Amino acid sequence: MSAAHHYDVFNGDADGIFALHQMRLHTPLQAELVTGVKREVELLRRVPDGCRGQVLVLDISLDSNSAALQRLLDGGAEVDYFDHHSADRAFDHPRLRLHCDDAPDVCTSILVDRHLQGRHRPWAVAAAFGDNLAEAACRLARRSGLDSAAVEALAQLGQVFNYNAYGESVQDLHVAPAALYRALAGHEQPFGFIADSELYRALCAGYRDDCARLQGLRPHAELGAGAVYILPASAWARRVSGVLANRLAAQHHGASFAVLNERDDGSYLVSVRSGAPLTHSANGFCQQFDTGGGRKGAAGINRLPAAELDRFMDSFRRYYTAPPAGQLTKEETA
Repeated sequence: MSAAHHYDVFNGDADGIFALHQMRLHTPLQAELVTGVKREVELLRRVPDGCRGQVLVLDISLDSNSAALQRLLDGGAEVDYFDHHSADRAFDHPRLRLHCDDAPDVCTSILVDRHLQGRHRPWAVAAAFGDNLAEAACRLARRSGLDSAAVEALAQLGQVFNYNAYGESVQDLHVAPAALYRALAGHEQPFGFIADSELYRALCAGYRDDCARLQGLRPHAELGAGAVYILPASAWARRVSGVLANRLAAQHHGASFAVLNERDDGSYLVSVRSGAPLTHSANGFCQQFDTGGGRKGAAGINRLPAAELDRFMDSFRRYYTAPPAGQLTKEETA
């Protein structure tokens, strides 16, 4: 393998795609793309041994990739890592440049925007809207002097790109994340892409059609501090699960929500939004379960066995009604 072989490793949602686009607008580089659906986060294991080039990592949990990261660094790779998820397993290495911040009002594209000193800020605004960080997005927009029409267009761009990333596999998505990233090529500003892209118009149509199916949807259970929704095992439901979770969080300030998608094997894919991320974090709850993780405001469980559904419901109720100083351990919720 050539020592000059490089990799761009990124989450397939709005935040990951727009973070990479900002970086490559600033520093063009031919690199192999490594990405997938939003929940496919153990992406560094797909970068082969022997890589001695540059590896740019964006918007995937360091805690889920620490072993693969160590392997690549030990093999001679140079790694730039930007992320806003939990990084409890972070470590120092002379070839690692780590930019991590898990504050609830930060996304990876905001970290990249800081690193690039705002050179491509409208993309970061769109990414923040996609990650359901409307207040942070509006702060960035004000600093850039964007008018209300531009902000509205960026909000829709972020939401639609983020929506496209949800699925059990790439086959569930309207557009594969790598193809969606490549479609941005040549667009210095997002507004030209919004105006000119037929692919984006088709994606917006799919978004509207899927969201229409949410009308009249009722919660599976209301649990005092929030509610749990269970969606069917279908591609449209998997695509729209993040939209539903974000809408619920935005419409019911201070409440917490879980959206469960039934997977083909009978288990559940879980999205959680915390109404009190600083005291009752979403990742703190989800990490009580195997395959759980994320960040303070939004997290998930990649595979919740059907046999654990009752335990999940009881744990959710107890966790989000507990006093702020009394976060429950996994043993206490078993």
